[in-house]
Amino acid sequence: MSETYEVNETYEVQAAEADSGAGPVRRAAGDEERAEGTGGAEAPAGASAVAELELKPALEAVLMVVDEPATPEHLARVLERRPREVSDALRELADDYTREGRGFELRLVAGGWRYYTRGTYADAVERFVLDGQQARLTQAALETLAVVAYRQPVSRSRVSAVRGVNCDGVMRTLLQRGLVEEAGAEPDTGAILYRTTHYFLERMGLRGLDELPELAPFLPEAEAVEGETQESMPSFDVDDLSSDSQTEL
Repeated sequence: MSETYEVNETYEVQAAEADSGAGPVRRAAGDEERAEGTGGAEAPAGASAVAELELKPALEAVLMVVDEPATPEHLARVLERRPREVSDALRELADDYTREGRGFELRLVAGGWRYYTRGTYADAVERFVLDGQQARLTQAALETLAVVAYRQPVSRSRVSAVRGVNCDGVMRTLLQRGLVEEAGAEPDTGAILYRTTHYFLERMGLRGLDELPELAPFLPEAEAVEGETQESMPSFDVDDLSSDSQTEL
């Protein structure tokens, strides 16, 4: 009889905790909700404390240490929130920084979010970063990178033909800096093809290659082209870049 009384008493206590939303029952419900919000993925150790953090400050803290743009889905998994909730918070933060005129901004670049210094303060940042050191790409590297960007995937020989000079050394520099990468080989010749990288989009502040500027404003006038002899002109197609007409890129 005493055993029956103890069982009933335990049941009544658990029922009371469930009705009041306290105790183990409440924590279990919270864990279940967070699991639904993260696609049912198993939460890492200490995740309960992370999920209780205020979202916007938590996003700011994480984005301060990222090495590359972070996607909303990745941030949602880390912070145990719904991706839509994270995306909305990121956009609100970006709007807040712009409205307040902060020296940095939060941008959606190459499919992810990352902090960047605001363009208004580029001169100050450039002076601090360079501080007398030459860290920019050379004109030859910029021209070669432009050819790859607009004609990718493209071989070294094709880039050299467009520019009118051998560009093997420049291509090695772009490869070392992570701005271009190998993209297979041409079926007919077996020549290695190259394309721009995710890092290129990030450095240029582009969401995708479709945001590259149009080439028309940089092409030479028809009169200038007709005035040149065939011997003095490098061989290129209508949509090719030449070293003479594309130095502004």
